[in-house]
Amino acid sequence: MTPSADDITNFLAFAPEAGEGKAFLFLEGASTVEEAVGQFYEDPEKYTPKPAPSKTDSVKQPPMDTKTQSGPPQYAPPQYAPPTNTVSRPRHRPHTNPVIEAGNIRARDEQEMQNELQRVQLQYRIYNSDIEPEHDTEYYCSCAIHRYQQRKWNRLGVQEMWAKAVMYPGEKFYHDCYQTNFFNSNPYRYRVVSPFVGNQLSPFSGMRNGYGAYGIPSPNPRYYTQSVRQTIELNAALNAEAQRDIDSKEPRVNLWEAEKLESSISNMTLEDDQVDDKKRPIDEKGYPVEKGSAGKRQSIAGPSSNGNSTASKPSKFAGLKKALAIKSTEEKESDRRAKAIARGGELRNSILYEENGRWPDQEWRQIVAAYQEKVGMTRKIAHLRAHQPIQYLHLLRAGYFEPIPVAWANQASNPLKFSIEAAAGWRGITPAWRGYEDTAEERLYWVLNHREGSAGVRMKPDLISAMNMARARMASAVEPPPVYYSPNDICHVQHTSEGYSKQVMPAPFRPFDAPETPTDDTMILLDVSGSMDFDPVRPNYNEYLITGYSRSTQPKNKDIAKAVIRRFTDAMANHDHNFQGYQMTTFASQANYIGVVNHRNLDNMWRNVKLGGGTRVMTGWQKVKELHFQKHSESATHHPVYGWQAGPQTPMLRLLLLLDGEATDMDEFELDLLSLSWVHVTIFLIGVDGCPHHHRHANELQRISEVNHHVAFVDAQGNTPERFVTHELLKRHLGYDVTMAEFEELEQPPPYVE
Repeated sequence: MTPSADDITNFLAFAPEAGEGKAFLFLEGASTVEEAVGQFYEDPEKYTPKPAPSKTDSVKQPPMDTKTQSGPPQYAPPQYAPPTNTVSRPRHRPHTNPVIEAGNIRARDEQEMQNELQRVQLQYRIYNSDIEPEHDTEYYCSCAIHRYQQRKWNRLGVQEMWAKAVMYPGEKFYHDCYQTNFFNSNPYRYRVVSPFVGNQLSPFSGMRNGYGAYGIPSPNPRYYTQSVRQTIELNAALNAEAQRDIDSKEPRVNLWEAEKLESSISNMTLEDDQVDDKKRPIDEKGYPVEKGSAGKRQSIAGPSSNGNSTASKPSKFAGLKKALAIKSTEEKESDRRAKAIARGGELRNSILYEENGRWPDQEWRQIVAAYQEKVGMTRKIAHLRAHQPIQYLHLLRAGYFEPIPVAWANQASNPLKFSIEAAAGWRGITPAWRGYEDTAEERLYWVLNHREGSAGVRMKPDLISAMNMARARMASAVEPPPVYYSPNDICHVQHTSEGYSKQVMPAPFRPFDAPETPTDDTMILLDVSGSMDFDPVRPNYNEYLITGYSRSTQPKNKDIAKAVIRRFTDAMANHDHNFQGYQMTTFASQANYIGVVNHRNLDNMWRNVKLGGGTRVMTGWQKVKELHFQKHSESATHHPVYGWQAGPQTPMLRLLLLLDGEATDMDEFELDLLSLSWVHVTIFLIGVDGCPHHHRHANELQRISEVNHHVAFVDAQGNTPERFVTHELLKRHLGYDVTMAEFEELEQPPPYVE
């Protein structure tokens, strides 16, 4: 190829140590930028003139050629040829690929569109997050639904760009904007019923506010249930089909055994390639060839009567075939082999290009290798690279094999916050992406299912299964143990209602992490989103459709949180004699460091707690990590993309996290925790009495705690027995079974000294 200035710039983005001169030479000897970069990392000195050796010259070893290597060792992270020159990190340009570029464009208005949908749903009293309002008219309508739909249709270009970046070979792009394209391959269009079918008009019917003469329909409980069931079945069928398709397209030879690649492909026969009967080879007379009983190929017309093989005679149609450019069986097979070799080489170079672009130096690769080891995916990733390279490259481009960049924590929208909508055509990353709510949930379950030691496949519960399990858990609640009664509990002081609410008893405590040591740090992370200050309400269900909300007689969540924090800090001060207190950070849409809280200053410090906003736990988690590593920076290192990396001597962080519901980025938080061995998180989940949503979230936290022993949780609903909750929190926070006698000693007000 003739290199352009852009080609040289792209080359240097992934191999800055080469310089423009080498970039030009490697590009000139290749057909694509990817191929040129791959050649450079295979042999950086390929185009460097070799001086004539002299007697005094020491014998130099030739540069390593990765083509002659037998590939990466099994169950080990990939190895790369180191750069010939040491390059400072600031010279590395930000890596990019189609997934990153499409993600950057989609992130510009992703959160805004999600917020707009929630506003429209609330306006028309649609409380299930997966139901989009419908309003069909034959004339112009300026209602909020049509304005939202118009904005959605205006994103078709973004949607198509994202789809093309994450689609697997053979898949087709589709969407749900039928007004813009009648011919659409959306598989959900005629196979899933609308949840609005067969219902009466809502109270919004009429000409008021431009809603239209035919009114706005509201969802029907029966049809909504039918719609959900049909979607679940279709998701499962399409996921299985997509996984089979991509598995069948994977190369059947190891791309990294370069010296065997050509010989393996050249020895492949048409039968090895499982050619169907319509594509079987034909002889020179045009007859299909079958295997004889002796294993020889014979014409179905039988052997030659004179004993000579008919293949030895020139074909009567040889000239005609040549004139029509009809290739012989041998020519076709030779072409197929050449194409297979070319595809394999191109795929291998694309992987090398992506790996060296994402992880440009040895420090980068060490962090990535450590992440894969801690998450427990080293073997799976090595297997993908060797045996399923198409899927490996796909997940590699999406960042599945490396830590979450710290910059994402404070972004309103990042590639782990993108919604997945199977019926609308907004795709995920893995072949079986249908059924997940967002890309973070999809990646979390992919990791859980491919970690070493995983027992069976952990499927994300569908909506119906999740709700049924939540209702079963809610029905298992019992009266809390009377021994924990306290007249000072907030529910008794405020007299919201009589007695404690029934509670779901936690499983007997089992220690997994090492018990707390004097060097461990205790911190508090508090959810201060708007719901903490709301009057508690619970949803009313008709089957699986939410029809409204009812008031619950219990204290506000902020009051319960403050009371539990007071009891917890008092007990911890008596335990570790840290009477100065513990650092507390709050989070909603943003994080805010409150300061060090203790028994004496909690009321004053609480005045700095500002309530309101969304629930983005990653903003608070990032702030907590910064506080922890600022204190212990001498034992850790900092990476510009992946942030702080704990060292062997970094003390353990023990975090108490108080939530009153599911954070919008909870899956991202749980995913980040899977790779960290220096933190133990104990979650207190505050819930509304009789609320299935609370128990659905509790079930999810239970599943996470079962696979990540660095996470534990305790939940309570309604009128909360605070002493019971505090005792259970202390067991999990301290890592040992605190007896009742010890707890009664710890919960006494600590003897603070001046």
